[in-house]
Amino acid sequence: MSKINVIVTAGTVAFVGIIAIQIYLLRQAFDYEEKKFSQNIQVSLLEVANEINAYYSYVTPHANPVEKVSKDYYIVNIRNDFEAKVLELLLINKFKAKGINTNFEYAIYDCETDAMMYGSFVNLNKLAIPQVKNTYFPKASTLVYYFAVRFPDKNSFIYASLSIWIILCLVMLVTLFIYLYAIYIILQQQKFANLQRDFINNMTHEFKTPLASILIASTFLSKQDAISSDDKLKQYSQIIIDQGKKLDSHLEKILNVAKNDNNPMLLNKEPVDIMAVINTSIGIIQLKYPEVEIKVNNNLQQTTIQADAFHFANIMYNFLDNSVKYCDKKPGITIDLQQKNESVVMQVTDNGTGIEPKHLKHIFEKFYRAPESKELAVNGFGLGLYYVKKICELHRWKLKAASEPGKGTVITLTMK
Repeated sequence: MSKINVIVTAGTVAFVGIIAIQIYLLRQAFDYEEKKFSQNIQVSLLEVANEINAYYSYVTPHANPVEKVSKDYYIVNIRNDFEAKVLELLLINKFKAKGINTNFEYAIYDCETDAMMYGSFVNLNKLAIPQVKNTYFPKASTLVYYFAVRFPDKNSFIYASLSIWIILCLVMLVTLFIYLYAIYIILQQQKFANLQRDFINNMTHEFKTPLASILIASTFLSKQDAISSDDKLKQYSQIIIDQGKKLDSHLEKILNVAKNDNNPMLLNKEPVDIMAVINTSIGIIQLKYPEVEIKVNNNLQQTTIQADAFHFANIMYNFLDNSVKYCDKKPGITIDLQQKNESVVMQVTDNGTGIEPKHLKHIFEKFYRAPESKELAVNGFGLGLYYVKKICELHRWKLKAASEPGKGTVITLTMK
């Protein structure tokens, strides 16, 4: 199992476990609050019964007059007649004293009608706004003078007291959802990246074999007397060889990028003479593009840096090659070298077509190619500057580009 799968599994189990614990604790807290609510109600109703007995000078019974019929329904035995208004006032005062600020309704047993007579609906939050409800108050067959109290909003009152717990559970649920969605996106991206890398590897390897055969055959063909004696045939065979080598170079670049994405590239750092690398790259470019003019302004006292010579040479070649390819007139390139504290700053300025701001920020991305005019169609895969960016990051060098359409591009490389 890969590391990412282990992390995803562990993270998911941890989040689910935390949420399960939160739900369990929320349930325990609800049970505790419900028990506390019931105890406060029974104590309040007992006090109300004692107050009524004291008010009417009745004898207080020894047995507990309060009976809990259901979770939200209570009956209180008084044993003597009493008035509804006195009862309501006592209920409001006792409930408020215990912090029970929830709606309730009460009814009193009427001996004459042998039925429960609805008393009132009391809203403790808005203080006694009577509201008759069709609530069923069952009779107690063994009692004569008693009243009943029901709490229709009991659960809402308890949940309100647990608001912090509920909010915490909701936050955890949302966090889990975001986490799982992020993991899903990461896995999808990884899947697409693997498919892309496998496709590139298979495609390039499939191309390498026939391409090698073409290069061998065309090189052998160009050495034949019939070809070498005919200028046109010699030119055509050379075109085949040159284009074959160019295609082979593109395939190698794609393979290197795919390989480096999968396995980190290791650098072979050593003292490298900057001017030697620059002069070699200039020589190669001028052989390929004889019309290009390249000027070097060297203001360095020490031209040696610690770098991977092979990759640094590739960086320089990419800079110069791009400057020539993306130019619609006679190419002109200026290379400025300056010392800045302990760093070497190199600027490569060209007179090419330039890059629009909306495309400039993407030029170092893999496979990205800025739109070109039909007159300046350049072949490639959009991997050159991506490769340059990767090498600079491995060297811990700073790379940036500035450009203006029609006025060329400036690439600045800061090397330590």
